[in-house]
Amino acid sequence: MIIKDDYEERVYAGVLGKIIGVYVGRPFEGWAYEHIMEQLGEINYYVHEKLGKPLIVTDDDISGTFTFFRALADNDYDPDLTAEQIGQTWLNYLVEGRTVLWWGGMGNSTEHTAYLRLKSGIPAPLSGSIETNSKVVAEQIGAQIFIDAWAMACPGDPEMAVNFAKKAGSVSHDGEALYGAEVLVALESLAFVESDSDKMLDTAVSFIPDDSVIYRMIGDIRDWHKKNDNWRKTRELIVANYGYDKYGGNCHMVPNHALIILGFLYSEDDFQKALMITNTSGWDTDCNGGNIGCLMGIKLGLEGINAGPDWRSPVADKLYLPTADGGRTITDAVRESEEIIKAARKLSGTEFTPHKDCARYHFEFPGSVQGFTVEDSPESRGTATIENIEGRSSCGHRSLAIHFNGVAKGRQARIATPTFMPPDAINMSGYSLYSSPTLYPGQTIKARLVVDSGNKKAVRCCPYIRLYHGENNHLVLRRGETRDMSSGSEWNITWDIEPTDGHPIAEVGVEISSEKRADGTVYLDYLTWDGTPEFSFIRPEGGGSVWQQAWVNAVDSQVHFIGKDLPLCRIIQNEGTGMLIQGTREWKNYNFEGMVNPHMAASSGIAVCVQGLKRYYALLLCNDNKIRLVKERYGQTILAEKEIEVILDKNYQLGLKTNGSELTAMLNDQVLFHCKDSEKPLLSGSIALVCQEGRVSFGYLRIHNK
Repeated sequence: MIIKDDYEERVYAGVLGKIIGVYVGRPFEGWAYEHIMEQLGEINYYVHEKLGKPLIVTDDDISGTFTFFRALADNDYDPDLTAEQIGQTWLNYLVEGRTVLWWGGMGNSTEHTAYLRLKSGIPAPLSGSIETNSKVVAEQIGAQIFIDAWAMACPGDPEMAVNFAKKAGSVSHDGEALYGAEVLVALESLAFVESDSDKMLDTAVSFIPDDSVIYRMIGDIRDWHKKNDNWRKTRELIVANYGYDKYGGNCHMVPNHALIILGFLYSEDDFQKALMITNTSGWDTDCNGGNIGCLMGIKLGLEGINAGPDWRSPVADKLYLPTADGGRTITDAVRESEEIIKAARKLSGTEFTPHKDCARYHFEFPGSVQGFTVEDSPESRGTATIENIEGRSSCGHRSLAIHFNGVAKGRQARIATPTFMPPDAINMSGYSLYSSPTLYPGQTIKARLVVDSGNKKAVRCCPYIRLYHGENNHLVLRRGETRDMSSGSEWNITWDIEPTDGHPIAEVGVEISSEKRADGTVYLDYLTWDGTPEFSFIRPEGGGSVWQQAWVNAVDSQVHFIGKDLPLCRIIQNEGTGMLIQGTREWKNYNFEGMVNPHMAASSGIAVCVQGLKRYYALLLCNDNKIRLVKERYGQTILAEKEIEVILDKNYQLGLKTNGSELTAMLNDQVLFHCKDSEKPLLSGSIALVCQEGRVSFGYLRIHNK
C-alpha cells in the first residue's frame, strides 16, 4: 500500500467524482445513445432540471458503495475479511424491500436474488454464484457499481484491492461481473500512484483470465482507440460487438464496462470529457457515470474536477445512505471519505488523526462545504455566499467563509446543513429515503466563529436549528444565544439543545444579522455536537407526519402511530423479527426505557446499541414465560434470562442501561440483570422497538443519561 501526501485529497476527489457521476447520469438512466442525442445532446453538465427531476437523490450506486464497505469497520479492519462477513453486512443494513437495492424480485434483480439467498441461509460467495443463480443473473452490473470504496482503501496496492473486490462482488455476482469489478478496482487503486493510462490497463487486466470476455473486450477497445481518435466510432463498434443484444438480463456487466473503458481512454485526462463520453453513450448511465467519475476523480484529483464547469456547488458534498442505521443516512462526501481514509490507515498500520478533534463539520478538504448552503428565503435571499478558505482555524488549516452583503433589519444571512431529511426529500420517488435525525435535545452543539478584522461594523451572530412542525411539516426557527461580534472577535459557541416536544430537528446553521446595513465576512471554523440525548419519544402537538419518519421502519407488516404516550405505536410483524429504530451510531452510555404491551408475539421488547438489524442488545419478553437479555451479532446469544409469567395485553415497564461493555436490565423499575459483555461488545448505537411474529404496543419511551 502506498499512501502519498495527497492521498486524503484524492480519496475525497474520488468520492466527489462518484456522486457527481451518479447525479449526472441518474435522470436519464437506461436511455439509448440515440435517444440521449435527440433529447439532450452531449451530456456536458447536469441535466436534471431539463427533465424536471431533483439533483440530490437516493441511489443504489451511492448507498451500496458506502454501505457494504462498512463490513471492514464492523469486523475490526481485518485484512482477511471474508465474503461471508460482507454478506452478513448486507443482512445487517438492508431493510428488505425498502433500502439500497433495486428490489426487482428473484431472478430479475441480481442483488435481490442474492439477498434472498443470504436470508435463506446460503452464505456468500454461494449467494451470488453462477452455480446458485445462473450465468445471466450472476453476470449483471452490480459487482462493479458497489466497488469503488474498496479501491480507495488500497491506494497503490491493486492486488489487495482486487482481493477485496472479489469477496465483495461475490456476495451477489460471479463470472464476467467479477472480472469487470476487478479491473475497475485495480484501475482505481493504481490511479493514486500511476498517471499512464496504458500502464494502468496493462496491470489491471493482468488480474483476470485472458480468455474472459472482459479481457478480450478491453483489448479490442484499446486497439480501436489506437486506430481512430473518434470516440463515437468506437462506441459504434462496442454496440456492434458487445452491445445489449449480445447479453441477457436487465443490465449486463460487459456492455456497461465497455463504456467506462471508452470514457477512460478517450478522455485525454479531462474529467468533464470522461463523464460526457460515458454518460452520452447511454445504457446504465448513473452506474457508469459514478464509476468513471470516481476513477477520474482519483486520477486527476480536485484540480481535475475543478478544471471544468462548477460541478461541486450544486452538490455541496451531499449524499444519502438510507439503511437500517438511519443516523448515518444524512451524510456528506467528507464524512464518507474519512471512513475510507481511516480504513486505509488501519490496513497499512499508520495513524489516523481525526480533523479538529473529531468535529462533524470541519471543512479541512479544499472546497468542501459539507452540506452547508445559503438559505433561500425572502428575508435571506441574496445576502450571503460561502467559500472554503485557508486559515481562520484554531485547530486546523481551513474554515468556511460566510460573505454577507446588505445584512440589515429584517435581512439576515443564514447558512445551514441538514440534520434530517430535507423538505424536498420527504416524499422522494425511486429509492426511498429512510433516516433518523442526527441531532437531538439534550445534546450540546459546539462551534467556533471568527469575524474578519476588515469588517467595518459589528454584527449579531447566533447558531440556530429548524424543527419540523405542524400539519404541513413546515420548518420553525429556534435560535441559540445571540452575540454582538466586532471586527476580529472570536466566539467558541456552546449550546445545549432544549426539548423540542417531539418535533425532529431538520437542520443546524448560523445566522448573521444587524440593525443597520453591514457587509463583510464571518468564518465558521467548525461545528459539531456530542452528549447523550435527553428526551421522550412522543407524538408532537400540532400534527404532521415527519416525526414518524424519524423511525426507520424495518417491520414487514404494519406500524401504527396511535397516541401521544401510551400506546405511542403498535407494531405488527408477520415473520421473523421486526424493528422500529431511531438514533445514531454515536450514542453511548445511556438509559432507554419504555412500556411494552404484547398482544400476541413470540417475543417483544426494547433494544440498545443498535448498529443495524443484526447487531444490538435487547431485553425481550418471550412467550415461553421468560425474560431474556440477548446480544444479536449475526446470531443471537443469551446473556441472562429469568422465568416470569408473561401475561398478554399487560403493560411491562422495561429499561436497558448501557455503560461501556456493561448492561443493566430493568423490569418495572427493579434491576433484573447486570452483566458485562467481554466478547466484542457493542459500545454505541441507536435504540429500537422489537417485535417477533405478532402484535405489540409501545409507549412512554424515553432516553436519558441517568
